[in-house]
Amino acid sequence: MTLPMLSGEPEVITVGADVLGEALDAQAVPRVRVDWRPPMPGTDDDLARVLADPRRTGANETAVGRLLSARPQLIGVRPAHEVLDLPKGTFLHAGPPIDWERASGPMRGALIGAMLLEGLAADAEEAGERLAAGQARLDSCHHHRTVGPMAGVVTPSMWMFEVRDAEHGGTAYCSLNEGLGKVLRYGAYGPEVLERLRWMGEVLGPVMRATLDKLGPLDLTSLIAQALQMGDELHNRNRAATSLLVRELAPGIVDASPGHAAEVLRFINGNDHFFLNAGMAACKVSTDAARNVPGSTLVVAMARNGTDFGIQVSGLGDRWFTGPAGVPDGLYLGAYGPADANPDIGDSTITETAGLGGFAMAAAPAIVRFVGGDVSDAMAATRSMYEITLAEHPAYQIPGLDFRGTPVGVDVTLVARTGLLPTVNTGIAGRVAGTGQVGAGLVSPPASAFTSALAALAEVAGHNRASAM
Repeated sequence: MTLPMLSGEPEVITVGADVLGEALDAQAVPRVRVDWRPPMPGTDDDLARVLADPRRTGANETAVGRLLSARPQLIGVRPAHEVLDLPKGTFLHAGPPIDWERASGPMRGALIGAMLLEGLAADAEEAGERLAAGQARLDSCHHHRTVGPMAGVVTPSMWMFEVRDAEHGGTAYCSLNEGLGKVLRYGAYGPEVLERLRWMGEVLGPVMRATLDKLGPLDLTSLIAQALQMGDELHNRNRAATSLLVRELAPGIVDASPGHAAEVLRFINGNDHFFLNAGMAACKVSTDAARNVPGSTLVVAMARNGTDFGIQVSGLGDRWFTGPAGVPDGLYLGAYGPADANPDIGDSTITETAGLGGFAMAAAPAIVRFVGGDVSDAMAATRSMYEITLAEHPAYQIPGLDFRGTPVGVDVTLVARTGLLPTVNTGIAGRVAGTGQVGAGLVSPPASAFTSALAALAEVAGHNRASAM
């Protein structure tokens, strides 16, 4: 057999180490760069089993279709003891389940504050002793259709955003945002923290409930989509989204509670992150719509408790797959530095799970001034996330990428095949209880959370194949 002769200039295909390709570029040698990475070590057999599962493609199409078609609407603000049936002495927290013994400094600080807020201890020392003795019940927010930023502690008396999915009927909840600085979610529990929380329970919550009762449901998908066009990424930058929310709420607040309107509007207007918590509930109800699809490899939750980073996968029910939470790399406030930082904490990674936050940094170039890096880093972060996701969000579009939809739908198999981990931007809590926020930055989840989930998927796929024989 005679092989055909190649015509034209020879080209070199380069894979891997860029230094070789750069040497060719310096010599003006034409080349084609192939962006390939080896799978995560030790995942070959599990990947083969999962990729061979005949359910996987259809299951992922179903799960992603539900996530993308969700229509989250803010329908009310109500006390946690009403909507979550929380009895006195029960507290929800961010991330996978954890007990007092393993809890980090900011988680312990927030739980101490929760005990004081609910009148279950006279002072911080007594609160800590009671918590150590197991006199309070702790559970994950995610187990109750709830998410909480940073420590994410929810007590029975706190008021919650209530968000309903108008398409699939699910409901999700998140507490009201306290603002920045020394706040409970960062583990602070001083008198000013408790005074603010009590005002939120006595004034802000009831006013918000009366306002939404008058206005009716607010379309959060539309607000998020507009905010992305205005420079937010909806995790660490919510300035535009909060402004849009204030515009929607202000007339209703004035009508519903003229006596408190000025102080409520002043509080919301002075808190650029007020929308964050409503947005988190919107993301939670959207990803929950994609849960429990047998065979699906879609990640439906990423969350941290300050000790562990955990994920949940659509095809694996409510099981958590965890690894150690990392310390974010970023910018610090005042004299604080890396030694003051606690490992990553909070349920706010539900934004990345739904295609926002670190996945949408290309929409928010100003975010780099908050978390470090430059604009090109933000663009690169978003572009890289398309490699580990199953879809592009039809409503959440990025002007700087020619209105391409944000990458959404993290796939465990794509993470394992590429070695790329989700990009998360986040606030940084002080490791000592009571400190509050010390900075903000970027962090990656532990690879072990994804490899252990992959192993579980492989086991299920094997059982399914055996039972079909």
